[in-house]
Amino acid sequence: MKMTDKTVLITGSTDGVGRYVARRLAEQGARVLIHGRDAARAKTLIDEIARAGGAAATFYQADLSSMSGTRRLAEAVQRDHQHLDVLVSNAGIGSQNDGPQRQTSVDGHELRFAVNYLAGFLLIYLMLPLLRTAAPSRIVNVASLGQHPIDFDDVMITKGYGGSRAYAQSKLAQIMFTIDLAQELSDTGITVNALHPATYMNTTMVRAGGITPISTVEQGGAAILRLVEGDDVADKSGLFFNGMNEARANPQAYDADARKRLRALSLKLTGLSP
Repeated sequence: MKMTDKTVLITGSTDGVGRYVARRLAEQGARVLIHGRDAARAKTLIDEIARAGGAAATFYQADLSSMSGTRRLAEAVQRDHQHLDVLVSNAGIGSQNDGPQRQTSVDGHELRFAVNYLAGFLLIYLMLPLLRTAAPSRIVNVASLGQHPIDFDDVMITKGYGGSRAYAQSKLAQIMFTIDLAQELSDTGITVNALHPATYMNTTMVRAGGITPISTVEQGGAAILRLVEGDDVADKSGLFFNGMNEARANPQAYDADARKRLRALSLKLTGLSP
């Protein structure tokens, strides 16, 4: 897919792999909608894009740890744009970022589940009208190989909490959502896939967790860009990729009953109608 004049929203794109992907797409002529919390970082990215001769980029500041913040982001994008060609759900909190202790969002949800999964779930549904208008269009969920089955008796992990478990649960939830959404959107021209871009990229999230980077943002970015624009994946949907290769997720991702329970819970927590 040629990206010239395409409109692309990338959450969490003021830093890390999201920033790299935003810069690359803008250099290809895409209208990039940058999202983040830090206006200063966004300005430096927009300046970098301008110096490189890329297409104009727009910054949308929003805190995805709250449902209201996510809704305001959707409203702002809907106000400014008539269609959306690609949505990359990339924003997230790592396993150790902000400390290993259990935290809750302003809505009372476990923080990693709220930011890494629920915000993307809500935003994608709110953006579907714009994605339908632009079809064929694509949704890319940036997940992880780190996956932990969801305990539906304690989804918010009030017992035995660990940052790694919370992170891995939220990432599996993303993949489960990807599979369900692909089925829902079949024959609409909208594809949705999830991926683990690369292992421990040299990002702020990884370094803040005290982890020595293994991969580069360029490696992870290449995997994301392939799902955004690659002709070879244009008709593929509901899949999980490890880098450039199609892979199998945790077995719970393929449990239809578990996905049904997650969907019902997600609709309830986000206030969306079935």
